[in-house]
Amino acid sequence: MGVAGCGKSAVGAALAARLGATYLDGDDLHPQANIDKMSRGEALTDEDRWPWLTLVGQKLAAPDGILILGCSALKRRYRDHIRKEAGAPVLFVHLAGSRKLIATRMAARAGHFMPASLIDSQFAALEPPGPDENAVTVDIDRPLERIVDDIATHLEESGP
Repeated sequence: MGVAGCGKSAVGAALAARLGATYLDGDDLHPQANIDKMSRGEALTDEDRWPWLTLVGQKLAAPDGILILGCSALKRRYRDHIRKEAGAPVLFVHLAGSRKLIATRMAARAGHFMPASLIDSQFAALEPPGPDENAVTVDIDRPLERIVDDIATHLEESGP
């Protein structure tokens, strides 16, 4: 989880490969209307997000093996909704980085529907996971391999 440009897709795919898991990009679950809206530089509203968040939770409800799903899950109520829909414990990995780092990454990526102009709205909506949530926060200002190592170590130490 995290703001656009934090590396959800890259980290999720690399972690899935390491764990022998399946990676699913939450962006692929957005309805076309959401993608069109973000492509125009318009931030999604909660009303836009609820059906998408429901689908994210439903995908987590019946995985075939280990499923890693990249999803912004910016607000606690979004994470609570995903947990409710999943009907089982969900570990959130918050990929955390500075606004400057995220802006640099978003400026460098091509072909994604989310424009860099929405960075501020992403950070404004972000509610980092609280200590009472099943979550771990990982600093993304490091090489991909180190990020994946940290997450894998956390998973090994915390057990199933």
